[in-house]
Amino acid sequence: MSDDVATLGGCLASVATDPAQSRGRLHGEAESPTRTIYQRDRDRIIHCGAFRRLKYKTQVFVYGEGENYRTRLTHSLEVSQIARSICRFVGLHEDIAESLALAHDLGHTCFGHAGEDVLQECMADYNGFDHNAQGLRIVTKLEHRYAAFDGLNLTWETLEGLVKHNGPVMPKNGKPVPLALTEYNATHDLELATWPGAEAQVAAISDDIAYNAHDFDDGLKAGLFPLEAVLELPLVGAIFKSVSQRYPGLEKGRLIHESLRGMIAAMVNDVILESYRRLQALKPTSATDVRALGQALVGFSADMAAYEKQMKTFLFANMYRHTRVNRMTSKAKRIVRDLFALLLEEPHLLPEEWHMGLDGPKTLKTARRVADYIAGMTDKFALDEHARLFDPTIKP
Repeated sequence: MSDDVATLGGCLASVATDPAQSRGRLHGEAESPTRTIYQRDRDRIIHCGAFRRLKYKTQVFVYGEGENYRTRLTHSLEVSQIARSICRFVGLHEDIAESLALAHDLGHTCFGHAGEDVLQECMADYNGFDHNAQGLRIVTKLEHRYAAFDGLNLTWETLEGLVKHNGPVMPKNGKPVPLALTEYNATHDLELATWPGAEAQVAAISDDIAYNAHDFDDGLKAGLFPLEAVLELPLVGAIFKSVSQRYPGLEKGRLIHESLRGMIAAMVNDVILESYRRLQALKPTSATDVRALGQALVGFSADMAAYEKQMKTFLFANMYRHTRVNRMTSKAKRIVRDLFALLLEEPHLLPEEWHMGLDGPKTLKTARRVADYIAGMTDKFALDEHARLFDPTIKP
């Protein structure tokens, strides 16, 4: 940690989310005598079915490609660790940041972004599909665990951060706000047009930090691009070269790990310094002030944002569009497209608890139910379900 960062411990404490000032839950409950309200949110997220299924949902590699690549679950744990570390150091409330980090990918489909892209296409005539809105549906409606309510009955602050962790939710590029968000917001106002609290912003940028680091790790381990190509990148290459100079002859696996540690540390330190700079310039004094700033309080400096853009450009060209990944993506898209078309046309093929109460094929209600069913699938379940429904040699 640099000396500049070391002097800033606790710098954001005045704008931290205070559990004692929470706006509470939609359904009133007696709170726990041993846990804060945000610790209780975290625990409900960890114990829900959607969180467990993240173990078999992938981001880049389809399940079965290898056991050493990240899944949505391992990614969420890495985001949580980074978010908690930042919040603890700068004086924010780490329990709510942890809740948001663990929940931020709950709405993602099987097969990563490939699955989401297909569901967006399939749902184009049925009010669309959005993984962020799907996450809200899961924690407010689709999880059936508690006797008194559907969903997890999370606090207002956690729901707000889950929906708005990337900023205000507004119509964009001619696209309306996802229907699932506007429907829920009509009964429980999450103030979609404002920024979220500082902890949600930390969780969001921790997602970017973890994503970039582990994709370089997975891409190098999978042989999708050579180490020599990484050395050409301004920030990342400089860190790799510095580690190589410090430890001459270091084996490749250790070199990658040491370098990615340095990469994460550089981005974390930059976030802390830049957020302090914005705090000094914008002068918010409370979590309410943070929501009213009209811009993010937590973020990268201009230089780091430029480096991060270069990282994403490199990964897009060399990893996400690699021939091996393209082939996996193509297969995944066909599976999701096949499943959606068949179940929309023949909803009675859904499991009994899923097709009860539907109003026939190709209706809005049926399309939404089918999308919920497919979005909840793990990669492995989607592969197996496709075989059960399309391969005549497989028992249904």
